[in-house]
Amino acid sequence: MARLSERKINMQNEYETTVAKLFDEYELTRSQAEQLNIKLENIGEAQRTLASVKAKIRALGSVNVAAIEEYREVKERHDFLSLQLEDVQKSERELTKLIKELTNNMSAQFTAQFAKINQEFAATMHEFFDGGKAELQLEDEENVLECGIEIKVQPPGKNVQNIALLSGGEKSLAAVALLFAILKVTPAPFCIYDEVEAALDDVNVDKYAKYMRKMCERIQFIAITHRRGTMEEADVLYGVTMQEKGVSKLLELKAAEVSAKLGI
Repeated sequence: MARLSERKINMQNEYETTVAKLFDEYELTRSQAEQLNIKLENIGEAQRTLASVKAKIRALGSVNVAAIEEYREVKERHDFLSLQLEDVQKSERELTKLIKELTNNMSAQFTAQFAKINQEFAATMHEFFDGGKAELQLEDEENVLECGIEIKVQPPGKNVQNIALLSGGEKSLAAVALLFAILKVTPAPFCIYDEVEAALDDVNVDKYAKYMRKMCERIQFIAITHRRGTMEEADVLYGVTMQEKGVSKLLELKAAEVSAKLGI
């Protein structure tokens, strides 16, 4: 009876140790373990498998108990940034579409205006040079907004392939003709010319001045000049004089009033 009692106590201790180990290592109660009803046919094989699994768990390193909370926060941040990225990409697509539409409209408008300016340039050059030809050409008609523009001018009696071969006066007259052609297509409220006719001879200065006078119906011109032909076509002349040293004085002369007084 004593031996049986001692054996009973040992078995009871072993039972309690097993139950405690079951909860400590696997977080299972005796009833939960019974419900799982796992039957092991080979205890040795099961122990080896258990040892292998434990080794793999140890190889994973320390456990971050806050990983779940951190994952939730990171996921929320990821979802928010993903939504923002989607909005940005949508905006990018809309802007790209808008830029493409604007570029197409700009190209169409530029091509139309360029054709009108080209036509007016040829007419203005013909009037300034009393003949000849003038033309504007696009270097790349497929990319009209970024390509260069070639100016071809051929005065009467000359076969010039490059505008650089023209004289200084001819270049200046061609430039003035181009300015007038642009203004005829898209008139401005007023225009300031700062000695644009300085390189012209007297005959071409008179042509320039008379042409500017003809365009005064739609545009008001302010011309800074030292050429007599341009001054003769002006309605009002303003000059600066220095009668006293270091003191500038502005003079105003209205051509219409002077002509009336002089009976011209």
